[in-house]
Amino acid sequence: MRTIPEELAAKYVAEGWWTSDTLGDLLAAGLAATPDNVFEVHSDTRPYQGTYRDVELVARRLAAGLHARGVGPGDVVVFQLPNWMEAAASFWAAAMLGTVIVPIVHIYGRKEVSYILETVKPKVFLRAESFGNRVYDEDLDAGVPIVGVVGRDFDDLLADEPMSGVLHTDPAGPAVIAFTSGTTSNPKGVVHSHQTLGFETFQLAERYPDDFDRQLTGAPVGHFIGMLNALLIPVRRGWPIHLLDVWNPGRVLELMSTHNVIVGGGVPYYMTSLLDHPDFTRDHLVNMKYAGMGGAAVPVAVTERLTELGITVFRAYGTTEHPSITASWYTAPAAKRLYTDGNVSTGVEIRLSEEGEIISRGPDLCLGYIDDELTAKMFDDEGWYHTGDIGVLDEDGYLTITDRKSDVIIRGGENISALEVEEALLGMPGIAEVAVVSAPDARLGEHAAAVIRLLPGADLPTLDQVREHFANKGLAKQKWPEEILAVDDFPRTASGKIQKFRIRETLRNR
Repeated sequence: MRTIPEELAAKYVAEGWWTSDTLGDLLAAGLAATPDNVFEVHSDTRPYQGTYRDVELVARRLAAGLHARGVGPGDVVVFQLPNWMEAAASFWAAAMLGTVIVPIVHIYGRKEVSYILETVKPKVFLRAESFGNRVYDEDLDAGVPIVGVVGRDFDDLLADEPMSGVLHTDPAGPAVIAFTSGTTSNPKGVVHSHQTLGFETFQLAERYPDDFDRQLTGAPVGHFIGMLNALLIPVRRGWPIHLLDVWNPGRVLELMSTHNVIVGGGVPYYMTSLLDHPDFTRDHLVNMKYAGMGGAAVPVAVTERLTELGITVFRAYGTTEHPSITASWYTAPAAKRLYTDGNVSTGVEIRLSEEGEIISRGPDLCLGYIDDELTAKMFDDEGWYHTGDIGVLDEDGYLTITDRKSDVIIRGGENISALEVEEALLGMPGIAEVAVVSAPDARLGEHAAAVIRLLPGADLPTLDQVREHFANKGLAKQKWPEEILAVDDFPRTASGKIQKFRIRETLRNR
């Protein structure tokens, strides 16, 4: 893990930002405070209606069943589930047991899941049997001691009597390992403690307006921010939980009318897909008062369009490693909310390198990566995190992201490693060289564009051929290139390296 200077840790404790509470403690207190809150899953596959009390009972029965099988503090529990009740029960149970929780996005394919399981070596794997057209690979969990499959034998893990209380574990120790794709081919395992996530939950919850309750969460709970927004923040604020397992804009608009749920932002696609749908009317705006935007590039055209409809837009910037670096309050001046990524969050410090790279530290900064070499590369001995993002600060201390040093493509809030996509493409016949870069996307912020130099006499592969190739490789669909371009050669440095920033500029200027 990274070095955390003693004076910083002492400051975070003295300010009350780091406490002795674990995630299990925080959940137990929040669930007990509002046991009758609504918990509803809007799904064609596994719909659910109940209360906090009902789901907590499932979680505590699961915790008791796992504990009887030898699961306790420090053990690793992996879950790969859509936004179903069982996902919440799994997360809450694992937290109450004091285990290390590893959420996996439910759309991740064989390649990603096998890498994660081999890396963390879990004691428990809780997953779906199938979802939509996806049938999960049975052989991947062969080496995991305890497996529970929703729709088959998940309920067999539930004890007759629920576990009471919460098992104690070190609040400074690992609580969650969130895997996120980045500059490396394999996903990075980001390690957060109970203290860093406890503070992050508090920080996000405090920024939301009081009338932000009844929020519908469509982001996957296997994704870091989706997990926080769906399973922790509502419990902390005492709000009902509404989950959606498939983002269908028409269905969302219907739910806004029939269930009075709120859509409050996220990546730009969540808002624009509703506005562009033929069923959208101005009557829906009563449940779209706010749009907290982040997780992907936020086009100015989108923020201005939402503002013209009377929606209060506010932007934020963070990463899985450091979730809340900057943010605008919803009460901030319009110019700051619409055109910058906000000012520093509570307890956070930032500075810019000579090249403009954003360097940050704060009480919600992760412990590091499971890869020690990557930790040493990205964090320094003074506790600073080198984000790889480029930005500028205005005279009031508001940050605006201008570029990225790393080759990460952020498609609808999901990080895609350009290197991983390039490696897959180079396995196709006729391709001599390839550069995968981010291209602007009106719906998702960005998508992967593959720029290819072909071998003499070779034909450019079609998108259908590329999709078939990626499907056979087992890569998740969001990683598939959505644009194929051919070039005779690339712009290069004097040493022959491809200048990707020039390719990105060309695509932006189209």
